Amino acid sequence: MDKNSRIYIAGHKGMVGSAIWRKLEYKGYINLVGKSSKELDLRDQRQVDEFISNEKIDVVIDAAAKVGGILANNTYPYQFLMDNLLIQNNLINSSLKNDVRKFIFLGSSCIYPKLAPQPLKEEYLLTGSLEPTNEWYAIAKIAGVKACESIRKEFRKDYVSLMPTNLYGTHDNFDLKSSHVLPAMIRKFHDAKLNSNADVELWGSGTPMREFLFVDDMAASVIFALENKLPEHLYNVGTGEDLTIKDLALLIQRVVGHNGNIKWDSSKPDGTPRKLMDISKMHGLGWRHEVNLEEGIRKTYEWFLRNQETFKEVKF
Repeated sequence: MDKNSRIYIAGHKGMVGSAIWRKLEYKGYINLVGKSSKELDLRDQRQVDEFISNEKIDVVIDAAAKVGGILANNTYPYQFLMDNLLIQNNLINSSLKNDVRKFIFLGSSCIYPKLAPQPLKEEYLLTGSLEPTNEWYAIAKIAGVKACESIRKEFRKDYVSLMPTNLYGTHDNFDLKSSHVLPAMIRKFHDAKLNSNADVELWGSGTPMREFLFVDDMAASVIFALENKLPEHLYNVGTGEDLTIKDLALLIQRVVGHNGNIKWDSSKPDGTPRKLMDISKMHGLGWRHEVNLEEGIRKTYEWFLRNQETFKEVKF
């Protein structure tokens, strides 16, 4: 990949997009393009068409999405389905029409069936029912994967989809109404610590198992896909290791320094029992993650402490 290539990172201000931007700059790419949601509404096909055409984009990295945890997905199903469909479909369609030569689509491990065998292989896609608490987001992402696959098949273009496991890290969302489990726990334990080590209430039983990938490692996988022509259309990205939500809570509690009790609300949903990614295909091509979970949580908490005043409530 030419370091002068005009690369558009959709969602460049988000956790994943900003990590990709930093990694590209570090690697010497000098022609990066980013637009805020106020400057470019990715849900508007006309705006996207004009932007891709006028900017003469060579590569699109789609890190733009409406994301959130179980609460947000359950509360705003239409927004999670429709906004994500519009964003990705407009980008994919405009890229095809304007002969963008490479497209990297970022999805999520939630595209796989709720009760699929573990670890999750790429070929398990569409072999069973989805987890009801996030099916709206998952359906949109599945559509994006199939759109890129169909373009690859029909037009022989280098469009590839990367499906990360649960991501976390610097620039994460710590809003308790819309955040994912790991940043939500950091926020809860921190607030309780400041409140005389008050008890912390967490959703579910604590028994589901989850895998977590530090966002800088995800960015590295995107650069790997950018600089190599991957032979298949879909790849899982993760660590290949998981732990229970209870063990995650204990780890975060220790890193934050909270000394109170943890109370589990079993009336709240657990979500999928287990989501461990089979990452043998990416490993076979030469990519590996570098940051272990405790190190990543410490880096994330340090960033959280430095940036608390910038957090904003997420609106839907």
